[in-house]
Amino acid sequence: MLNGIDSRMIANNLEPCYLTHPGEVVKDELEFRGISQRKLANEIGISAKQLNEVLNGKRPITSELALLFEAALGISAATLLTLQTRFNLLATKRSSSFLARLQLVRRIVAAL
Repeated sequence: MLNGIDSRMIANNLEPCYLTHPGEVVKDELEFRGISQRKLANEIGISAKQLNEVLNGKRPITSELALLFEAALGISAATLLTLQTRFNLLATKRSSSFLARLQLVRRIVAAL
């Protein structure tokens, strides 16, 4: 609480209810441009299966893949990687097993 305001209610601290994987952004761009997944996969030199897994949020966007998307589609690699990092952090914060582990570590460290 800061001056009676819950810190979770400050705009910069808000977290989205729905996690958006950066692959969804690329997928939307492909659909808007009318480019097939298979065609993009061939152009950037990866398998159609790998691209499909990225676009459906089953695989992360790596720095190499972000640079390939940037070259092919003009979407900033830095933006895609920032989205991926944010997605990873929010997904981890919502993992009950990881939160239990984190709480245990905090108790152990507090006791030192």
